[in-house]
Amino acid sequence: MIKVLVVEDSLVAREFIVHLLSSDPEIRVIGTAGNGEEAVEFVRTNKPDVITMDIHMPKMDGFEATRIIMETNPVPIIILSASWNPEEVEKAFLAMQAGAIAALEKPPGLGHPEYEKRMQEIVTTVKLMSEVKVVKRFPRLREKKIFPPVAPKVDKRREEIKVIAIGTSTGGPPALQTILSGLSKDISVPVLIVQHIAKGFLSGMVEWLGQTTGFPIHTGKHDEYLLPGNVYIAPDGLHMGVANSGRLALSVDDPINGLRPSVSYLFRSVANVFREKAIGVLLTGMGSDGAEELKLMKDRGAITIAQDKESSVVHGMPGEAIKLDAAMHVMPIDMIGKMLESLVNKKVH
Repeated sequence: MIKVLVVEDSLVAREFIVHLLSSDPEIRVIGTAGNGEEAVEFVRTNKPDVITMDIHMPKMDGFEATRIIMETNPVPIIILSASWNPEEVEKAFLAMQAGAIAALEKPPGLGHPEYEKRMQEIVTTVKLMSEVKVVKRFPRLREKKIFPPVAPKVDKRREEIKVIAIGTSTGGPPALQTILSGLSKDISVPVLIVQHIAKGFLSGMVEWLGQTTGFPIHTGKHDEYLLPGNVYIAPDGLHMGVANSGRLALSVDDPINGLRPSVSYLFRSVANVFREKAIGVLLTGMGSDGAEELKLMKDRGAITIAQDKESSVVHGMPGEAIKLDAAMHVMPIDMIGKMLESLVNKKVH
């Protein structure tokens, strides 16, 4: 039985979420809270397996409650936000930076055409997140001394890197923030990213990453020319890859691994177009999207990196890649940015 705390200031929304979760026989709602203060107090004396957390609440909002809970009594926290509200979306990403592990849009009412789909998404996420036994806050570079990773000798291909491709899912936004914060803003290659994220949150993530990392962050556009030092993130509902011309290519091809955009699609196209002139990075996330294609990148001569288990919120995707011997380097999230910097700017010795 998965024990859940529901944190929501609206009584109607709170009762609806409780009803939704209680409809699954494996989930038991053990408590509710109407604001962040009540949530923090509840967690002090009880031990839920998962918390669903509203953002905008009186007395203490969801961001502050998440920060305190993750610093005192860590519990997997899922943000439920009204994605159309820019202020809530911004705070949702701040909460993820503070340690929340997923963000979903609040469920629609009964009778809504997407009710069943969104209800199942929330229930499934609660179940999967309950299996995350230890939830860590991502270390900030300024708070922790970073030791440069041991890297191989420079060879010719490391002098010809043209692109960095990154794939991630659950726990990805703060992981991406950590990596981009470790790169110089004048890095000589573009960065392409596929991030699995709930519909409606992408624009908020793009804005948040831009504000917190200083990089120009774009939602990818078809046939867009790739500029060095710019970051391109796959748009909602479209695969993103690269064409033979080296420009971005968006596609409505069938989902891969049930996903569109898919990391596999990006990595496969990068492997085919850039071959040994690419770096592939697979980060925290559920499932196996991108694992086989990271191996393809490696086989085509690219440099490949997987996030280690200790710093991953969920080690599914990078773990599967490691099993396939797809990763040349396995390292914690706070070392990956420096490794990329060294490889692209030829500073590896």
